[in-house]
Amino acid sequence: MTYSDLVTIKKFAELTGLSPEAIRQYKKKGQWREKIHWIKAPNGRVFIKMKAAYAWIEGKEA
Repeated sequence: MTYSDLVTIKKFAELTGLSPEAIRQYKKKGQWREKIHWIKAPNGRVFIKMKAAYAWIEGKEA
């Protein structure tokens, strides 16, 4: 993973057309798992791991 692979929920929504709320629901329902599809920074900010999230969207393993 590179740091350029990490984006905010807002930026990932802009890139994919998914709504920020849909992304939050994937997290909440456990469809996107912490440390696989997203991480939480020490300041509490959530970052999406783009490579893993795109793999999930395509129906592939992360």
